[in-house]
Amino acid sequence: MFIEHIHHIMVRELRGMKNELLAYQDEGDIWRSVPGLPNSAGTIALHVAGNLQHFVGAQLGKSGYVRDREAEFGRRDVPVSEMVNELDRTVAALDAAFAKLEDEAMDHPFPQEIAGVRPTVGEFLVHLVAHLAYHLGQIDYHRRCVTEDDTTAEVLSPRDLKAT
Repeated sequence: MFIEHIHHIMVRELRGMKNELLAYQDEGDIWRSVPGLPNSAGTIALHVAGNLQHFVGAQLGKSGYVRDREAEFGRRDVPVSEMVNELDRTVAALDAAFAKLEDEAMDHPFPQEIAGVRPTVGEFLVHLVAHLAYHLGQIDYHRRCVTEDDTTAEVLSPRDLKAT
């Protein structure tokens, strides 16, 4: 059950990220620099897609995805349609990986050492949810700064949680 919750929240956050990207009136604004913010929304979206496709898709789901972290931070002026497609591929990778995971795996060591430690699968999945939410908030803040639009893109609603 825990795995389903993590999966659901990750997919919700990725959907929110797509909504944020689509809320920019001018696609060029996605790549605008803002003083004090080290990355544009486009860079963050590419990073999140690569991060999750690597750690969940490849490491847990054995998808074969090969990460290019340098390109995540180095590419510029990628069209929003391409970024949305990449986020959709990320959701597909999550769907495939989570379909293979069982609750017992949560206490197993993560297949890859991370920053000199080997957390459990469960710990690292919770970390990835927090990482994703952090970056979603950065994109929301970036969008509001560059567009001067303080309206919400309707992300992170409790209405999107599974009801019992």
